[in-house]
Amino acid sequence: MTVTPHRGGLIIIATFVLALILTSLPLPESIRPFRPSWHSLVLIYWCMAAPQRVGVGVGWFVGLLVDVMTNTLLGQHAMELAITAFITVKLHQRIRLFPLWQQAVGVLLLLLLEQLLSTIVMGAIHRPASALSYWASPFVGMLLWPWIYIILRDLRRRFKVS
Repeated sequence: MTVTPHRGGLIIIATFVLALILTSLPLPESIRPFRPSWHSLVLIYWCMAAPQRVGVGVGWFVGLLVDVMTNTLLGQHAMELAITAFITVKLHQRIRLFPLWQQAVGVLLLLLLEQLLSTIVMGAIHRPASALSYWASPFVGMLLWPWIYIILRDLRRRFKVS
């Protein structure tokens, strides 16, 4: 049995950095609820494509960065992304077999779970309930999933990320 070294770690980091930049870009108040959870989509992809490299720990770390960047309760996004990463890693072999439209439905369920966890945390700290538009973001993420998947898959293949 031969052990091959992992390659492409910088590409994985670069995609997370780009996702964090897209997360922090200012948007008009009217379209802010429709901003997809870029960091979650990238995390889901890498947990499916390279579960031996990206998992719960990376999800936790990226979540802490999002918490600091968005000035939310420290650990809120970390918990959400760690749970998302855990579920994705556990189911990655099944999810990868699905056609893209079925994967998008699975991604929608993961993103809805994240929003639900966020709502529970916000309720626990007595923040007001979010508007109905708060739930639009997972659906935007679902619609973007096929393109994100194709772009990240091509990057992974081009740079031979293992």
